[in-house]
Formats: sequence, structure tokens, C-alpha cells
Amino acid sequence: MKATEQGALPTDVYLSFVSSLYEYRQTLLIGMLSHVVTFSLVFAKTSDPFYLACCAAVIVIWLGRSVGMRRFDHVDRSALDFNGIRMWENRYNAGAVCATITLGSACGYSILVSRDAFAELACISVTLATMVSVVGRNYGSARAVVMLTFSACGPIVIGLLALLDGFMALLALLMVPFILTTWSMATGVREFLHKNVKAAREISTIAARFDVALNNMPHGLFMLDSGNRILVANRRACELLNLGDQARLKDCHLDAVLRYGVRHTFLEQDRAKQVLRQLDQLMKGVQSRALIPFSDDLFLEFSASRRAHGGVVLIFEDVTARVRAEKKILQMVRFDTLTGLPNRDYFADLVSNALSERTQAGPIGFMVLDVAEFKHVNDTKGHVVGDRLLCVIAERLKKVSIDTAIAARLMGDEFVLFFPNADNRDDLEDRMRAVHGQMRGSYNASGFTFNMSMSAGYVISSSSGFRLEDLQIKADLALFETKSRNKGGCTAFEAEMDALYLDRQKLKSDLREALDNDNLSVAYQPMFLPDGTRIECCEALARWTHRERGPVSPVVFIQLAEEMGVVSEITHIMLRQACRDCMTWPSHVAVSVNLSALDLRNSDIVAFITDTLTETGLDPARLHLEVTESCLLEEAVKVQTILQELRARGITIAIDDFGTGYSSLSYLDALPLDIIKIDRSFVRNIREDARRFKLLRGTVNLSRELGLKIVIEGVETEDQLALINEFKCADLVQGYVFAAPMPSFSIVDLCDTLAKKRPSTKRRRRTA
Repeated sequence: MKATEQGALPTDVYLSFVSSLYEYRQTLLIGMLSHVVTFSLVFAKTSDPFYLACCAAVIVIWLGRSVGMRRFDHVDRSALDFNGIRMWENRYNAGAVCATITLGSACGYSILVSRDAFAELACISVTLATMVSVVGRNYGSARAVVMLTFSACGPIVIGLLALLDGFMALLALLMVPFILTTWSMATGVREFLHKNVKAAREISTIAARFDVALNNMPHGLFMLDSGNRILVANRRACELLNLGDQARLKDCHLDAVLRYGVRHTFLEQDRAKQVLRQLDQLMKGVQSRALIPFSDDLFLEFSASRRAHGGVVLIFEDVTARVRAEKKILQMVRFDTLTGLPNRDYFADLVSNALSERTQAGPIGFMVLDVAEFKHVNDTKGHVVGDRLLCVIAERLKKVSIDTAIAARLMGDEFVLFFPNADNRDDLEDRMRAVHGQMRGSYNASGFTFNMSMSAGYVISSSSGFRLEDLQIKADLALFETKSRNKGGCTAFEAEMDALYLDRQKLKSDLREALDNDNLSVAYQPMFLPDGTRIECCEALARWTHRERGPVSPVVFIQLAEEMGVVSEITHIMLRQACRDCMTWPSHVAVSVNLSALDLRNSDIVAFITDTLTETGLDPARLHLEVTESCLLEEAVKVQTILQELRARGITIAIDDFGTGYSSLSYLDALPLDIIKIDRSFVRNIREDARRFKLLRGTVNLSRELGLKIVIEGVETEDQLALINEFKCADLVQGYVFAAPMPSFSIVDLCDTLAKKRPSTKRRRRTA
């Protein structure tokens, strides 16, 4: 089946062909009138009533066809299926065939019956002229072309052949090419229109798809001609720019469109001009992309592509979310997330910018502020309250420094300030001390009131030859001096501090070397029975003899080790050596080793102690571990778990320097303790200070009620010892009254000496 046969056509194409049969109805009227006039003239010439009958038939047929066409106008064509379309095609063909049969019959009658030359010429002429409409009007139905051609030309051929004249027969044969040509022309028109209909369908489909794609793309689009008039604008463009119906924008100038936005309060007048300048640079190729802020809530990014024959395609998208995200990221990168103050890196940029704005050299200041006792707030109130307190402190810092300095949060509870402008050094120093003074005082956070002081260190320098790192080091040195000597005060940097800092750094390096080379040694201070007759335990004390400086105080190098984060290495050295040395002592003598807060932050200490005991063969009962109250302030639950695990292995747990912490009594019941070591501060002047002695006795009584063994530290005089023994305040005594710290071998000698003296001591007691 050919593509042009109605059965093979798509329904919509078939409908368009059949619909074409019912169009151009004025040609039917003209044809009817010409036929009526022709038949009337023939009747007038021949007086044959047959031709009047033909006139009547033509009129009746025309009326019937007109009624059918009007009915077709009222049909819902979208609801027609193939059979319905075929029905209307057949109705049309029926009327058309009736008309051509009438014409053909008139021609055959004139040839065979009338034999009048005028009648023959008139009828054949009007019939052949009608055949033109078969091509021009009825191409939409192949069956109509065949039927109309045969019904019109058939009677003429029959009439000519019936004359039995050779020439007439040849004339009849010549009608065959005419008929075939008519068919061919109608088929050609139909094929051509079929192709055009298909092409139109495809174009319509492509256009519809393009329109859907264009209007559903997330980007806005303007296609401009060479005069910047809008040829195409999609829906998204109108939504983004609040321009209303997109059809109204066609052929409008881009400037006018933006002015329309100005009139409708979308853009301010100056802003519209600025946007046009940016778009003009973009369209000229000066820029490849342009980010244009239309308002605080709308940022559009434009790109332009020049068309081959002039004009530009502008594509733009809403990047507001991206811009906001970038701003948020930039905020996070530049500012401290907790306090909102600039962070360290952005602070450096602000300082650099402030210095670049100076026109001449002058004094500048750098200050470091540290919140004194902030750790105590975290420990007692929790980190949430501590963070809120930092925010309140930061708010005050912003207010007091807004006109004088650039403030930032350095880390933790440390803040920094840079003072970029000052007339003279004295004025700058006054301003810096004024800021420090304003930062001290009471703060309200989370329903609590805190009276906070600030330790500060500052340095004043010249803006010429400025190096931020140098100023920060010097301010840190001044802050360290404040913390060491005048906590809560404000100290200016002095040249001597630099030398002390370098010396401290050198000492840290030497300590690191000493640890690597195992140059630390251990001394032991015995703990005696109150009567001094026997040593029960010895406390291991770290010692470091510097190759140049000589002995370095433990107070100094232990603090350095904590700053360096190597205090656990010292603990490991002490534990191994203490366990080895204890194995050389009498079996009743134990050894006591101090654990730092860093040791108790990691449960690996349990495995290390267990391995050390296994390695040295020391009985766990002979190992005492001393912890201070400062170890318990952070992660108290974790520390308690570690101590319980150690105690379960048979190790004795002691709390050292009892009475110097924040909440000593609460630990006596909460922790797995065996021994309480009362700090030397309770013993000092107990003979002269009755109140102090009562405090000592009260602590002893409380501890004994809890089943704890008592060791009193720092007993230095016979008078102190006598008073302690008189009231039975101690189970063990440690102090210079009996012995100073000594090497391991001296413990063995001292134990032997005491053992030799013990029998005579007992005899003297029996004699007495």
C-alpha cells in the first residue's frame, strides 16, 4: 500500500486531506452558476428540454452538497476515527460524482442526440473546464479523482466512439492521456501536500519540544537581534526578572525591558543602568561571564554567545543559593564559629589591610588576652555554659574595641587585639590598658554570674618593619609573665623576656634530648611508720641533672614536659625504673609513682603498668599510684574507670596533695582510694596555729571513718612529728624529719640500718 493511499495515512493527515474537500466552497457556487448558464444557453439554442433538466439537476446537487458541507462544519473532528473520516469522504464523493455524471451525460447527449455543434462545444468545454477542479479541489481523495474523471469523461468517449467515425474515434482515444494526466497531476499534488503535511507535523513537533524545553529549562534565555531587540524569551527569564507574559517581550529592546522592571519597582534606576553596562560589556565580549546582584535576594549570573548572523543569546541563572553558600563558607573560613570574631588567618589579613592604609610610620600595639580560671568554669558548670561565657566575653570585646582595635579569637579562651593607629606610645599604652580594664568584671551567661579577670600581655612596636609573628611571640611572652607572677594583670613585653623565652626553648630542646638519651634519674623519699622504725613505702621522684646547668628543679622541667606533651614519657621511665629498683628492696617496702592528668586520659596506661609489672616481676601490691585532684577535673568518669581497673589488679591508689584542689571531700567517696596523702600545707605551724591543727585532725578523722590509710607529707621538725604522734594523726609520715630523697641503693642501706636498730628499740620499750 502506498503512503498516499488513505488506508496507509495517519489519521490526522487523512483528516486534513478530507477536510480540504470541504473547503473553498465558493468554487462550487461558481461552478454551479457556470453550468446553469451553459445549459440555459444550449437550451436557448436547441430548445431541448433535456438541458433544462440538467440545469435543475445541477442546482439540486449543489444544494445537497452545501447542506452536507455545513454539517461537516459542526462535526467534532478531533473525535473522528478512520471510519468516520471515510464516511465523510464518501458523502463528498457521492455529491461530486452526481455533478460530474450530470456534466458527462449532457456531453454524451449533445454528441449522440442533439448533434448541434454549439451544444457539443458548450457541454464539452464546461465539462473539461470542470476537470481542472478535479486536480485543484479533489486531490485529497484518490477515489474521488478516479470516479470524477470517469464519470465526466466516460460519456464523452462513449459518444465519440458511438459515431463510428474514424476521426472521432481517434479523438476519443486522445481523451485517455488527458484522463491519465489528470490522475497524475492530482496524485502529484497529493504526494506534495502529504510531504508538506509530514514536514509541518515534524516541524510542529520539534517546535513544541523546543518550546517545552525552552520554557522548562532552569536558566533564563533572551535571544537578541543585532539591535538588542528580543526575538525569543523563555518563561524562566520572565519569572526571574518579573516581566510578566513572555509574548509581550517580542521585538522589545532590552533597555526598555529593564526600564519596565524599574517602573515596577524590580530595579532602582541607577541599578538598572549598572546592569545594562555590565550586560553591554558581556555582549561585546569584554567579559565571558557576569555575576549581577539585582537585589539582596536575587543574584543572576549571565553568559553571552554571539550568533552567526548578528545578535546575541543571553543565558542567565539564579545563583542566589550559591552566592549565599559562598558567603556562608567565607564567613566560616574567616570567622570563629562560636564567637563570631575573626579567626587567626582572617585577623592577619585585617591587620595587613589596616597597616596598608597608614600614610606614615607610627606606634602600633598587639595584645593577647587570656580568660583567667576559665578551665574552672568548664569543669564546674560544663562546656555549654563555658561556650556561652566565651560568647558574652567576645561581645564585650567587640564593644570596647570597636573604635580602637581589631579583635579576634586566637584559640580556646585566648583573644588578640591589634591597635593600628595611635599618636604616641603613651597614648597607645593607656588605650590598651583601658581595654584590659574594661574586660574585667562580671558576666552573665546561662543564668550564672561570673566575676572574671583577664591576664594580658602586650607589646608596642613601630609600624615600619612590622612582622605579626614577632609581635605575637612577644605578646605571648608578656602573657606568660603575667600568668607566672600576676595572674589577672597586664604586662608589657620587655627585652629580657625574649632572652628568657629563648632560654626556655633551649631547655625544652635539652629535655627532649635527655628523654631520648635516658638521662633522667630517680630518687626516692621514704614513708616511715610514725615512730620512724620502719620504711613502708618510697615515693619515686624524677631528677634531671643538666650537663651545663646542673640539677634542674622538677617544678621547672615537669612543667616544660607538660607544655611539650611528653610528661607521659617521663611517667613510663619512672614506672619501669621504680619497679626494677623496688625488686632490690626488702619485700615489705612498696614504691609509689605519680600519674599525671595526661596519663589518665588514655586507658593504655593500664596495659603499660600491667606489662611493666610482668616484665619486672613486681607484686602489684607493692606498687602505689598517686594521683592529684587536678587529674580528676577532666573526664572524671573515665579517670574513675581507669583507677578502678588498676585497683582491681591489686595496685594501691593514693590521692596526693589532698586539700589543695577545688572540691577535695567529694573525691574521698567517689574514687577507688586506699591512701590519702595530706598536703604539707596542713602541717605547717600546727603547733602555733590551733585552727590549722583542728583542720588536720578533722580531715584525718573523716578519712579514717572512710577506711583510708593516712600519709602526712612535709613533716620537717620533731615538734610537728611529736604532735602528730600524740594525736595519732598518721599511719605513715613522709618528710625531712626522717629522710630526704635518696638513690635506690641508699634505701637498701637505710632499711638494713633500721632493721639492726629495731630489737634494741623493742627492749628499751619493755624496760620502760
